[in-house]
Amino acid sequence: MRVYSARRRPRRSAERSGRAALAAVAAALLIAGTGHVTAYGADETGSGSGRHDVAGEESHELMESLDAFDEPRLSPSGQIDSGAYADAWAHITHMPVASGSWNEVTTSPYNEDALHYRDHSASNSGGGAGHSAGRIAALATDPTHRGVVYAGAAGGGVFRSTDDGSTWAPIADRLPALSVGALAVAPDGSLWLATGEATTASDNYLGSGVYRLADPVTGTFSESDKVGGTELDSASIHTVTFDEAAGYVFAASSHGVFRRALSAGPSTAWTKVLAPCAGVGISGVGCGVDGHYADIANDIAVRPGSDGTALLANVAWRSGADYNGFYYSDDAGTTWKRANPTGAINPAEIGNASFAYAADGSKLYVSMESPKLLNKASGSGVYSVLAGVYVSGNGDAAGPFKQIATSSSLSTSGSAMKVSEIGTGYQPGTQSWYDQVIAVDPSDPDHVYLGLEEMFESRDGGATWKSIGRYWDFGMPCFSYDPAENSCDGDVMHSDQHALAFSGWKGGTPEVFVGNDGGAYARPTAQTGTGWRNLNASGTLRDLQYYSVRAGRMTDGSGDAVWGGLQDNGVSLLAPRGATYQGRQLNPNGEMVSPFGGDGGDQLVNPDNGCQTVGEYVDLALQITNNCGYTASDDGSEDVITDIAPGDPGARFIAPFSADETDPNGLWVAGGRYVWGNTKTWDSTSGADWTKLYDLGAGHSASAVASRNHVTWAAWCGPCYTVTEAFGRGIATDYGGTWHQVSLPEAFPNRYISSLAIDPSDASGSTVYAVVNGFSRHWNEGPGAGYGHVWKTTDGGSTWADVSGDASASDSFPDAPANAALISGDGTLVVATDLGVFTSTSAGHWARLGTDLPTSPAVYLSPSPDGSQVYVATHGRGIWKTRMP
Repeated sequence: MRVYSARRRPRRSAERSGRAALAAVAAALLIAGTGHVTAYGADETGSGSGRHDVAGEESHELMESLDAFDEPRLSPSGQIDSGAYADAWAHITHMPVASGSWNEVTTSPYNEDALHYRDHSASNSGGGAGHSAGRIAALATDPTHRGVVYAGAAGGGVFRSTDDGSTWAPIADRLPALSVGALAVAPDGSLWLATGEATTASDNYLGSGVYRLADPVTGTFSESDKVGGTELDSASIHTVTFDEAAGYVFAASSHGVFRRALSAGPSTAWTKVLAPCAGVGISGVGCGVDGHYADIANDIAVRPGSDGTALLANVAWRSGADYNGFYYSDDAGTTWKRANPTGAINPAEIGNASFAYAADGSKLYVSMESPKLLNKASGSGVYSVLAGVYVSGNGDAAGPFKQIATSSSLSTSGSAMKVSEIGTGYQPGTQSWYDQVIAVDPSDPDHVYLGLEEMFESRDGGATWKSIGRYWDFGMPCFSYDPAENSCDGDVMHSDQHALAFSGWKGGTPEVFVGNDGGAYARPTAQTGTGWRNLNASGTLRDLQYYSVRAGRMTDGSGDAVWGGLQDNGVSLLAPRGATYQGRQLNPNGEMVSPFGGDGGDQLVNPDNGCQTVGEYVDLALQITNNCGYTASDDGSEDVITDIAPGDPGARFIAPFSADETDPNGLWVAGGRYVWGNTKTWDSTSGADWTKLYDLGAGHSASAVASRNHVTWAAWCGPCYTVTEAFGRGIATDYGGTWHQVSLPEAFPNRYISSLAIDPSDASGSTVYAVVNGFSRHWNEGPGAGYGHVWKTTDGGSTWADVSGDASASDSFPDAPANAALISGDGTLVVATDLGVFTSTSAGHWARLGTDLPTSPAVYLSPSPDGSQVYVATHGRGIWKTRMP
């Protein structure tokens, strides 16, 4: 039996560091942190490789990856004025629309356990997770309609199932924001959707408020379903709960706790009722942090049996603040007091916490993260930041509280996260600032479910615990790569738990539903045996969060292979059904597979051979396969994926690399601190095949690269940290024969340059478009910093012009974070943004490209192999394509 290997790389959640700020911005939520972490795959000298050695690095990368989304959108000031999102959306709704419609590509089930994609050093296949979807941040069940379940996707809107989770359909694709924070079914049967995910991850997008769907069983959300005014726009919302007895609905948000009468009309505003830093609802509480981190409400609960008067809220910043604490109200939220919990809970250690009352209000369970441990964790050898799990046996917010679980006790409950199983550095609760949820079985006050990285269950009020949803099977005594020898049970699900819900259907079997970074799962609450019902198997929960997309023709003529890098779900491969390569059938079941595990970043595919690809793990940890990552043996023992990481010391989490557009098999370029070139391309066998072409400078890191006719351009940021250091950016090129930095004009925005596109009609390589992220000076930078998101040079960078158009015109480019640019063969420019895809109809004039594309952030563009179509990767609703304009 083969067991855990130090070569194995764990799944990675793509939420790294916290240096940026909590900001009211349409994209990128938060947040801050615990110091800089050396990039994976390289030490300070740049040595290292793409292999992962210790599972514990995952939590460090989880923190560090915040920068990947925050910095582009928040630079240079670290915050965006409220109103930026709504202003951009209002502009877009009045723009002209270019003809054509978008078609969804990733409609097949995604099997992350496929048998013949089990390269031991690069794949997580065989670990037990099975079929996966993207991150589910919220779940709700309909108490009066059997089999009706609602799932809220992190960046993909709301999905409805009417068959108990077997199949799903999207019902919110046309809202301005598809980032889901909370879902709840009201006493009258309506479904409330709070936009703005609140897991404090790198790719949390803020929302556009709260929506109420009167008939959720058959209806779909529209903008007219919004309730309230602009009070909760550009916020994240972790919890929506109803106080039927008192007649209110409450929302715990990144700006405090809000209340609204259930009987109020749609336009009635939300009222802020608790914000300690602002002195709302309570006075005399210190704040201790700046406005970025003030008044963050993580949870709110109504105590059953209190006639709607007793409320409990956790308001706390995960890294610690003077206002951190439990707050209670005895008058339905009109006034508040700060609790002084007694017993095992230390009031000075309160961080992000989750509450769960027993259905009769007799017990109060609390799961809590420790800011002290979080601040100590960076580089200290502290492997969990979980303060503990607690119970107040009388249900009172003051306690006394008894500690019923610790990281140590949970690790011995059948967890795959014991030191002896997963290695040092990654123990239960190490990410409890990100993945934390707790709930009590409505029929049993002693039956508790706890979600951290794994799922745990107690049937005796916390006296004992059992791991019922392991991280994976790797390292467990039952595990073998040989399927015939693998004796592991079915108690595995995807890592990082975020949502719990119970079915309440009359006459039905009570079930618990779980949402995590890999989708949704369910099992009966009475079940004591192993196994879960995987609710992702149909492929209809289509909320995958892509970073990239590339396609190449299959050599058997069956069609195109489509590849894409994903948040915490590896690299997906969608080969045409029935496609073969080297005599092997790649997709007999009509499913997508995952040859590369962990986080998948940028991607490169040979347009003439769709089985040749280079995938990025993170931080420019590049890996190549020439056979689609197919392992012919059942145990995957042969190496089919090879590490070719250049070992850059300063690469970004999602670092750019690409092939020369006119010589894709003769030159590849990549960017970290250095610009790298590779002329061996598909014959590459190691990182030594890369050559340093140019040093962008100490502290600088490439944000975009492009090459055409062997003329290369590279954009960089540095420092990239928008809160703690002064932001810097620039562009370098070897146009003219020697590498040099381009002098950018004063009007060029001081913001993150996210993409470069070289005009194919200019063989000299002197005509280039630069795409700028973030929001304009109106919302961010102050006077004189430039408006536009799209800039052009026709003379090799000597001069630049803003081609975004007149900001006051309806056909100007929207003031929204721009992520990627593509130029078609006839010179048509296409740009992807957080709010859709746009094309230039003529100089300075723009239109929305196509119809039917959900408003999930569009983050990457690439052409089809024949150039007739354009693919877009969305961060929440999968991959789509349309005809090239």
